[in-house]
Amino acid sequence: MRQDIQRYVRWMVLALLFTIHSSLFTSPAGAQPKREFRGAWIQCVNGQFKGMPTQQMQKTLSYQLDELKKDGCNAIIFQVRPECDALYESQLEPWSYYLTGQQGRAPQPYWDPLQWMIEQCHQRDMELHAWINPYRAKTKTAHTLASNHVANRYPERCFDYDGLTLLNPAIKENRDFICEVVSDILTRYDVDGLHIDDYFYPYPVAGVDIPDAAFFRVDNGGYNNIGDWRRHNVDLFVEQLYKTVHDIKPWVKVGISPFGIYRNQKSDPKGSRTNGLQNYDQLYADILLWDEQEWMDYCVPQLYWEIGNKAADYDELIHWWNDHCTKSNLYIGEDVERTVKYPDVNNPKRHQLAAKRALHNQLPNVKGTVLWYAKAAVDNVGNYGTSLRNNYWKYPVLMPEMPWIDDDAPRKPRKVKVMDIEGKKVLFWTAPKGDKWYDVATKYVVYRFDKGEDLNTDDPTKIIAITRDTHCELPDMPHKTRAVYVVTALDRMQNESDIVKKKVKY
Repeated sequence: MRQDIQRYVRWMVLALLFTIHSSLFTSPAGAQPKREFRGAWIQCVNGQFKGMPTQQMQKTLSYQLDELKKDGCNAIIFQVRPECDALYESQLEPWSYYLTGQQGRAPQPYWDPLQWMIEQCHQRDMELHAWINPYRAKTKTAHTLASNHVANRYPERCFDYDGLTLLNPAIKENRDFICEVVSDILTRYDVDGLHIDDYFYPYPVAGVDIPDAAFFRVDNGGYNNIGDWRRHNVDLFVEQLYKTVHDIKPWVKVGISPFGIYRNQKSDPKGSRTNGLQNYDQLYADILLWDEQEWMDYCVPQLYWEIGNKAADYDELIHWWNDHCTKSNLYIGEDVERTVKYPDVNNPKRHQLAAKRALHNQLPNVKGTVLWYAKAAVDNVGNYGTSLRNNYWKYPVLMPEMPWIDDDAPRKPRKVKVMDIEGKKVLFWTAPKGDKWYDVATKYVVYRFDKGEDLNTDDPTKIIAITRDTHCELPDMPHKTRAVYVVTALDRMQNESDIVKKKVKY
């Protein structure tokens, strides 16, 4: 305990020193891309919400969403199924222990966190991606499983490993059940994405074997190697999951967040120059196959290390993923606390945020970031959140395109006009016509240009709003100022329409 306290104190001192030098980590705002995924994970399995009264949890989440919106976030990845239980109303699985403190007990006063989060995120023009843990049936936390929990109903479909209970990936009924849960979520909730993390087969513990040898002997699927067989089991699930999602709602994005190392070069010549645990060999997750087969729409490798880490150098890994993950959109999972804990290798007076952002800008296949975890950014550890809102994520941006889902733009907005309302100028427009999911306008982009300025809609610094509304309050300007406002329509995949412009005289 004393060592933990000392370590925490040292970390706080370092963070304070780096915060003092926050003015050093800036970059030209104009370098910001027009399209970028800016996400944050909000997890429940750490117990931050367990037993929290409804009103207090809503207040906490509202504050986090407000701060993340100010920081520039445009997507929230919200954990709704931590251990085959639910932070939403479900007839298939019990209410989560991590919500009420007792699995199977509904929240009081009653509410549905997933539905509430969808509404709150959409009000803030942010996407909501529902995050599930596919196989984990029970964490190491001591508590009682509800009578209708899958591990109680079908214990033969689970195995225990180092204090965990997991659905056995080798059993087809488990794959079907997980996809049934996903179908239920998609059918009843207007989520923008379906997200799974890095828990496939369990993280290995020295001297502890996965108890599935008997299943391999009975039905090895033609594989002689148990590792290949395990990878095949997970491949079958990922393929089925992707098909399940897109058969129900083609526009819902499937995201996977693997551990940050695919394979070390000593195991595979095409691996990274690292020396750590491997997705392929220890977790039986063949991420590159899923990318090649187009079984995911975006990939978020968890690059939680610092630049210069001897076993897993962030610089090495972000280049490796940029070069190898090419069919799915690549977003980088960033550890907020570790980023501000370590000094820049070239400038020890500042932490590593500036250097990491520079790498993002340099690599063409890196199209976004997901923050681990949301609360660390909200708490502004090491001035991280301030740096996002004042510099790196200062201007709103569109989501990265996914042409394999849809690449047709909607029609442009109609009947654009300006009205003076209570001393404010408000721009109004009418939604374009569209009747299919892929041609209906769901959001709009409003740009502002000075009189005579080129209407360059590729410049994100000209964006004043990305909104679900069909109106926008214009910024105040000096008397006799003239400006040109441009409005475009976005569909569900954020394909952008042709422009409509409106001259405004103040």
